[in-house]
Amino acid sequence: MAGLRGAGRAYNTERTYSGRIALYLSYCTDNGIDWAAPALPQLLSFQRWLIEEPLPGRGKRPPVELRFRSKGTANAITGTMGDFLSWCALQGWVPASVASMLVQPKYLRYTPPGFDPGEDGQNRVIQSRRIKYRVAVPGYEWLTDEEIRHLLNCTTRARDRFLIGLLATTGMRIGEALGLRREDMHFLPDSSLLGCRVEGPHVHVRRRVNSNGAYAKSVEPRWITVQSDIVQLYNAYQYERDEVPQAADCDMVFVNLFHAPLGEPMKYPSTYDLFVRLANKAGFRARPHMLRHSAITRWARNDMPRDMRQKLAGHASPSSQDRYTHTTDQEKREAVEMVAERTKEMWA
Repeated sequence: MAGLRGAGRAYNTERTYSGRIALYLSYCTDNGIDWAAPALPQLLSFQRWLIEEPLPGRGKRPPVELRFRSKGTANAITGTMGDFLSWCALQGWVPASVASMLVQPKYLRYTPPGFDPGEDGQNRVIQSRRIKYRVAVPGYEWLTDEEIRHLLNCTTRARDRFLIGLLATTGMRIGEALGLRREDMHFLPDSSLLGCRVEGPHVHVRRRVNSNGAYAKSVEPRWITVQSDIVQLYNAYQYERDEVPQAADCDMVFVNLFHAPLGEPMKYPSTYDLFVRLANKAGFRARPHMLRHSAITRWARNDMPRDMRQKLAGHASPSSQDRYTHTTDQEKREAVEMVAERTKEMWA
């Protein structure tokens, strides 16, 4: 964990890795395996155990039906295990042979955009993970503008409307939104009195260490312009917030107003529960990251330059934009009908 922290990894990464590593160490203890010198068959058994062992129930009641990890989840856990053992090998705690057996050479027949295969194709041979299930690539979910409007109509609180509106228009990650402070909200036409040269209403996104565990993934600070409707949602939220005296001294933007501890910064679990309730009410799946996909898709459809979308989204690599191209069923239908019409004209 100190190694992750020293490398500047996100707080949530550290928390997730710690649970996965603890799961591996516990499995080794329960099965009499030396965690620092496991044999390949033992690691493959751990891989199978991950998907065959039922998950524990939530709370004190036994589960109504058994739940199991998916192969994708198992891959994430074994990937963390591999990183852990490789890092331990660098420290001299694990034999180098253990780290080397976790990978195998793989020839890339198809290369991603921008990949340099080398003059003789020497870069096409990479080291691939040996312990990994083959799984289908999951699709990325998003919400249409109509679904976002419906989700807003399902809210009864100004804070929640502002959160949804902010995520849907700025493309922020949920960790970035929960990490906002009131000093980041430059919603005046002129922010020069605040020492800011950016014109018009905007919000600043900065990486900080926050008491609620919220963390900005991007190391580069950025600002995002907002429109008047977001400013109005924020003003309505401020009136709602002023009704809770405990929130007066908290500098975080999003705070608990309706349950204890009042006035404390909102955390990931409570935000997740909020979206679950709204999704149940709306009748469709809705998660914070889906709003990020919606925002970036909207920018692309309005012909915003790719480099500008990258800066607004806080992406380190231009290729990260590739997954944010979504089409609706209606758009697919119209595209097929257009091609069919042109084909008829060609054959006429």
